[in-house]
Amino acid sequence: MPASLKVALLQLKGCPTKQESIANAIAHIRLAKDRGARLIILPECFNSPYSCSEFGRNAEAIPQGETSQALAKVAAELGIYLVGGSYPEKDGTKLYNTAPVFGPQGQLLCKYRKMHLFDMDIPGKCTFRESSVLSPGEGLATFTIDSLKIGLGICWDKRFAELTACYRQLGCDMMIFPSAFDPYTGPLHWDLLGRSRALDNQMFVALVSPARDPTTEYVAYGYTLLCDPWGRVLCRAKEEQEMLITDIDLSVCEQIKRQIPVLSQKRADVYELKLKK
Repeated sequence: MPASLKVALLQLKGCPTKQESIANAIAHIRLAKDRGARLIILPECFNSPYSCSEFGRNAEAIPQGETSQALAKVAAELGIYLVGGSYPEKDGTKLYNTAPVFGPQGQLLCKYRKMHLFDMDIPGKCTFRESSVLSPGEGLATFTIDSLKIGLGICWDKRFAELTACYRQLGCDMMIFPSAFDPYTGPLHWDLLGRSRALDNQMFVALVSPARDPTTEYVAYGYTLLCDPWGRVLCRAKEEQEMLITDIDLSVCEQIKRQIPVLSQKRADVYELKLKK
């Protein structure tokens, strides 16, 4: 495994149109590449308002749609690994919240469909029901950069500790969660969930949010962050559009496994986690 990897987390603002959102993303991808990033990550639902009434209108096939084609093109041009945040995917009669990954030749390396749909009701604070329009994904998705294996989830997925633990079983040393948390649960749980998933599984964890816009129907929390396998926050954005770029020390993964060997001390004779698909 190489000694380090330069990662860019792009906390992007929403734009009035899908085409403007794509253009804004492409401009920031270029800036991140200029600053040396090899892995670039976009936020959840970056090309569409986060709204059940808007998902269908903005949905497209992946990788045939305009968003996918634009991201594939810039990934190939710049020779980068690009996690396309997430955006609404249409497949037959079904809609999904999907995170695609494009490689340095513009190839679709994998795509992950949000498995746990965001159905939450805190009266007066936040009520949302993704399952009213979206279908759940049915499988995990991973890709590799050199020998670094990376797993994908989307937002609500990170509340389910078993999911990240399954990725750990698959050998992932990093998880990426494009995430549009709400401003009520964000201050309570955002850092806690990112740090917990990182510490429990001794891996890097990236949570990449849209920028906050108080004028939208659903207001994203912001505060994009990256945690290391010790559970430390390496970098954190604020609420506005912002680019975070950092070098992650990949040797930390093996260090912590040696020094705090909890992964090898699990009592499989008493309990186990089983991936069914």
